Amino acid sequence: MLVAISPNLWFLGQIDLGQAFSFPGGTRAFTGITMLVHMFFAQLFVGFAIASPVLQAWGARTGSPRMDRLAHSMTRFNVLTFSTGATFAVLFMVLLVGFYPRVTGSLFTHFFLLIVVAMASMGLALWGMYSYYYKWDKYAMLHKRRHIALGFTMGFFIWIWMVIMTGIDTYMTTGGGPGVPALSAGNVQNFTVAVQGVFNPMFTEMVLHRTFANLSWPAFAVATWAAFMYMRAKRPEDKSFYDWSTSVGLTWGVGFLLLQPFVGFATAYAMKTAAPADPQGQALSGGSYERLTSGDTASMLKINLILVVGLFVLSNVAMYMGAIRHPDRGGRVPIRIFGLVAAVAGLYSISPIADFPFLYMRYIAMLVMALATLGAFVTYLRGRLRFRYGSPGTWYRVVLLSIGVLAAVTALNMGFMKSNSRVPFTVYNQPDYKVESQQISDYEGGAFGGSR
Repeated sequence: MLVAISPNLWFLGQIDLGQAFSFPGGTRAFTGITMLVHMFFAQLFVGFAIASPVLQAWGARTGSPRMDRLAHSMTRFNVLTFSTGATFAVLFMVLLVGFYPRVTGSLFTHFFLLIVVAMASMGLALWGMYSYYYKWDKYAMLHKRRHIALGFTMGFFIWIWMVIMTGIDTYMTTGGGPGVPALSAGNVQNFTVAVQGVFNPMFTEMVLHRTFANLSWPAFAVATWAAFMYMRAKRPEDKSFYDWSTSVGLTWGVGFLLLQPFVGFATAYAMKTAAPADPQGQALSGGSYERLTSGDTASMLKINLILVVGLFVLSNVAMYMGAIRHPDRGGRVPIRIFGLVAAVAGLYSISPIADFPFLYMRYIAMLVMALATLGAFVTYLRGRLRFRYGSPGTWYRVVLLSIGVLAAVTALNMGFMKSNSRVPFTVYNQPDYKVESQQISDYEGGAFGGSR
């Protein structure tokens, strides 16, 4: 057998795997897709980890067993899918080290102490998650407060991890801002220098943006999951629970979606103010913001605007259809009016004539869309107190499934768009970390990029 295997091993040793590797878009696209798959699960993980103990605490306060069941389902999803997300995270790190060793090594040395804190936070979050889940039957009844505290431990420490990763990500997008030391290589920077890099001009706005996003799109995912599970449910009590869960997911999703345009504009403005005073070339004088709003990335920005408008319009449609659960169908007329206003304003904001009669008309239309959606949202919330769950319409479930898909695409597109805004740099305005096709180590990578 050894004689038979040896020629095969010799043959494999002659293959140049570097030349054999082929992927549409090259190594950059392969690395980016790997990161996006990881971020798909990571965003759900963060959102569910924060929301689960909140739902359980709310259920304990109101005496609702449905809250406890939904919180348990969300935590169970995190436990079952964590290994999948972690596998793609490890693969992503292997690709970074292999394809982009220079920028990866520099980031890890410059922010080493903060990365240690982030990894410790991840470990504590996992301890909280597994303790929270596997002690559910024992603690949820006898030690309710202690059990909820374990859940909040999970949510708090995963949020700390997200905050630190966001700081490193925004450092790469802005170059750190004025007065911040450039990225160092070969030595571990002290804690003060690492913190200076994290607290860059875009940091606060992006943390808010990601926090709200990681609560909004996972909430839409809950509504989508519940709409699907309703079709499989046999017992009336299960159908009632899943119908109720669609309403909870829709409510949370729309509530945090309403905040996104405002923190999104704040993030873009912060990116604009972070433009370097000494740009490496006149074409880069506008900073990452200039790259974001011009060229190919500008097309992605328009696509993202269309996706966001679609989310607002479909959310209004879902609230209108869901309001049929009210015994008197109360609130459907106001929701329909608000929804029509939101739809007209949103469609106008993405139309070719959105700059008529003056430049800022597009933004005014988006503000009208958000305010009209807020009116529909408040009306829907007031009606929910009297909803009767158990028999949602087919088109209502179809709309929820569409919202879930659209929300996921929007979240991932935002991450791709933002990471691309720093090109031709891997760390903006630092020429030692620049896109160079001749040197794979300098190729633009998606380190710490991911979602919005």
